[in-house]
Amino acid sequence: MAFKDARKGRGLYLAEVVRRTQVSPHVVRVTVAGDSLASLPRHGFDHWFRLFLPRDDGAVDFSHVPEQLGLGSYLKFLTSPAGTRPVFRSYTVRELRSETGELDIDFVVHGDRGIAGPWASRAEPGDRVAILDQGRGFDLLPDADFHLLAGDESALPAIAGILRDLPRDARGLALIEVPEIDDIQPVDNPDGVEVRWLPRGDADDVPGVKALEALHTFTPEHPATLSAYVVGEQALATGGRRHLVAMGVPKSRIEFVGYWRIGKAAA
Repeated sequence: MAFKDARKGRGLYLAEVVRRTQVSPHVVRVTVAGDSLASLPRHGFDHWFRLFLPRDDGAVDFSHVPEQLGLGSYLKFLTSPAGTRPVFRSYTVRELRSETGELDIDFVVHGDRGIAGPWASRAEPGDRVAILDQGRGFDLLPDADFHLLAGDESALPAIAGILRDLPRDARGLALIEVPEIDDIQPVDNPDGVEVRWLPRGDADDVPGVKALEALHTFTPEHPATLSAYVVGEQALATGGRRHLVAMGVPKSRIEFVGYWRIGKAAA
């Protein structure tokens, strides 16, 4: 199951890299800028987009990227010349500064694995990208009296955005698993929402396991009015949903998605 598309987005935005920052041992932040980004709608929460990147040899032609991605437009995109056709992945807005036309994107990096992570590690000012707005998935339920958020490092930008945009009187719990203690980042959470960081520490630890174990210890006080958001590695997302349903939380109040799967590169 995917998100409910609480607010859909559309539109293509061209931008260039302006700087690269090593935020933590496993996270690189790439800031892109462009005149068109000043008009990118601010959906807030877990605002996400498709990021189109050059191929490994740097060749790219963004002229065939659609302004809205559906089955028909995707198939048409695949007919563009393979040698210059950009690759794309899904990412979350870490911070949008419309006044300067800048957008921060956080990438989880694990050496040379994946596509987007290695690109981010070597991104240089002037490198071109294209951004296809997709809106947001998080649905702020008006009757929710407790917000449960859980995810691994791939979900950190989304959870941080939700914490930032939740009402300041919100109550809840955020379980955020990261590779190591130095990957913990400052977040702007309401006073009533506890943020519990779960560093793995050991490079051999399976991502998502600590967050799922912590989730299994959670028993909702009022399941019918809980809002749950569980994203990250596939087993964490599906296992978290299964536990919450068993605890009496209605399926309609659980947003979950597997960003990636162990053994299959998606970054």
